[in-house]
Amino acid sequence: MITAAQTQTLLAAIALVAGVATLVWLGLALIARISPRASLTMAGANAAAAAALALHALRGVLPDALTFWPGDVLAVTSFALLGAAVPAVTTRQLHWKAGAAVVIVAALLMLAGPHGGDLRWQAGIVDVAGAGLTLAAGVVTWRSLGGATSGRRTPAPLALPLFLIAALMAARGAQAFFHPGSAPDMREPTEFNLAFLWTALVLTLLQNATLAFLVLARLILRIERLLERDPLTDTLNRRAFDQALAHAHAWLRRGRGYALVMIDMDRFKQLNDSLGHAAGDAALRQMVQELQPCLREVDRFGRLGGEEFCVLLPDTGIAGAALVAERMRALVDQAPLRWLEQDWPLSASFGIAEAERDDTSESVVLARADAAMYRAKSQGRNVVQA
Repeated sequence: MITAAQTQTLLAAIALVAGVATLVWLGLALIARISPRASLTMAGANAAAAAALALHALRGVLPDALTFWPGDVLAVTSFALLGAAVPAVTTRQLHWKAGAAVVIVAALLMLAGPHGGDLRWQAGIVDVAGAGLTLAAGVVTWRSLGGATSGRRTPAPLALPLFLIAALMAARGAQAFFHPGSAPDMREPTEFNLAFLWTALVLTLLQNATLAFLVLARLILRIERLLERDPLTDTLNRRAFDQALAHAHAWLRRGRGYALVMIDMDRFKQLNDSLGHAAGDAALRQMVQELQPCLREVDRFGRLGGEEFCVLLPDTGIAGAALVAERMRALVDQAPLRWLEQDWPLSASFGIAEAERDDTSESVVLARADAAMYRAKSQGRNVVQA
């Protein structure tokens, strides 16, 4: 036999889990500084859920004006914050306006209704709003995770808890409307309420754990990116580029060729001596920015040191590399550096080389491209040499 003590205990357990989760997310946001906006939003979602459940459990103990309408508004608010927090982790954008609008509309509708007797309409508003908000968040999360082209992204099934929460709230809404004799009060000792609360407890744990995994996975990917990127230009550093080049050379024996474009900014020392190192850094960043439109997603762009860069072009021959290099040369030449109210002309010398089957290692191809680049320097700079 189901007792009121069982449902009350489950309500308290869910509120406790949500309260602990609030503290954990606050720690991630304020102390660890891990995805602060998403973590704070998730802390707010758990805090609102815990407060809503506490007020629901205190109905009949505290005045109705302090428990019914405020508790229902907090419940909808928790779903709105949850719906904003999860996509914020995957897309890094916090979309809150739609959720805020749903909360305002739901609050006004519930304010117009009675706060005693038959509360099916109030419960239905909370259930429909919760189902809609979590379903929308689940769709956004699924698309952002499942639509990734990189195999390193987190798999889309991690959005599943949101769909389960949406289904749970839809089921509760249907129960309230299609079974008029069933009270919407979660404290009532019914089989549906018992199943609902057990499921809600599991999903509360699952959703918080899943989102924590997403946050930590993003942190790991961010650290990996920092370890393989040049801090000044955000191109690959020498170690990461060498790894990409070795991987491309391994594929050479399987029939997939590649070409290299060696790039060296002209008269870089003169620029540094004349305008200062800050201007030199700005020139390197500008050159990298100008060259980005010439690169495909499969290409790898790395800084080898100083003002010397290299582009790895998979599945590209010498003719294709020459076209890419010439386009790069023209883009750099057409964009002077604007520094201290004056324009400083920029140019670069380019050396290209195509990998051949009898190349014993990738360093041989790199040396050939480097030699071609020095020939471009000797020919007057601002040219492409194969």
